[in-house]
Amino acid sequence: MTAHSLNARQAAALPYVRAWLLGVAALIFCMVIVGGATRLTDSGLSITEWKPLLGAIPPLSEAHWLEAFQKYQQIPEYQLLNKGMSLSDFKFIYWWEWSHRFLGRVIGLAFFLPFAYFAVTGALSRKTAVQCGVLFVLGGLQGALGWYMVASGLVDRVDVSQYRLAAHLSLATFIYGAILWVAFGLGRSRHAPQGAREWCALLITTLVLLQIAAGGFVAGLDAGFGYNTWPGIDGALVPTGLFTATPWWRNMFENALTVQFNHRMLAYLIAVVAVAQAYVVRTPASRMLVAAVLLQIVLGIWTLLTVVPLWLGLAHQGGALLVFAAAIWNLHRTLSPVERR
Repeated sequence: MTAHSLNARQAAALPYVRAWLLGVAALIFCMVIVGGATRLTDSGLSITEWKPLLGAIPPLSEAHWLEAFQKYQQIPEYQLLNKGMSLSDFKFIYWWEWSHRFLGRVIGLAFFLPFAYFAVTGALSRKTAVQCGVLFVLGGLQGALGWYMVASGLVDRVDVSQYRLAAHLSLATFIYGAILWVAFGLGRSRHAPQGAREWCALLITTLVLLQIAAGGFVAGLDAGFGYNTWPGIDGALVPTGLFTATPWWRNMFENALTVQFNHRMLAYLIAVVAVAQAYVVRTPASRMLVAAVLLQIVLGIWTLLTVVPLWLGLAHQGGALLVFAAAIWNLHRTLSPVERR
């Protein structure tokens, strides 16, 4: 849909709608970083209940803090790993998880209130309104998925399921990318992929999303804290022990060695495809994507060799979102008529 097909109200509102969507995308970026911090600080299970409304209020008295701490003391993570934790240490992990959930609520309001205003005032085209409605529903599902993830670590486990963590991260990334896609496309026309170059841009975007999901499994299994050498892994470029579990497919999701190996191999594949595309199409967007991919690989190697310090682990996670944004932009520019020269 081009600006020429919009009415005057919708055309005039385009910059404001785009700024709103980009602002929400920036909040989601921050949300993913805070989520990474809750994982790296082992804070994700500190709040053992899901209260969508009342949960926005943190403990306000010593009695409330003790009540929250007593609930945490009932779960396996405390009993098997953190027995004897002080109240001050509990408050540290509680604030990380509370901040993550509170930011989720802020994002919900930051999306819904402007969405309602723009929709009521006729500032959104029908297509954009439907797209934003779907995004809002996905955001609600993401909140439910987050609790589903946390619930997996409250009984019989000392951490959350890596399957649910990867799903939670993947959906957050997908929503982030979808918001960028809608924002980039406002008032502009795009066509479906038609040639090899355009399908290649879509392939890169899909591979980056798959790589972020693979990173979720790395985080879920704490795979980054082992095999901290490069370019070899466990003493070899292709280590033994990749398929020790049966059936074989379980290694892809439950064997820390295999999960880390796959994460490395996907990074190399993305770099090769991105460089090849940039060499052929020679556009600013493709070159920006290559720069983002190479920087992210450097961050990943640095993070691995230093055994995942908090700040570097978060930088690597943020870098993944920047690569995905660059891939979305590259795809958008490839499918826009201006790029068909």
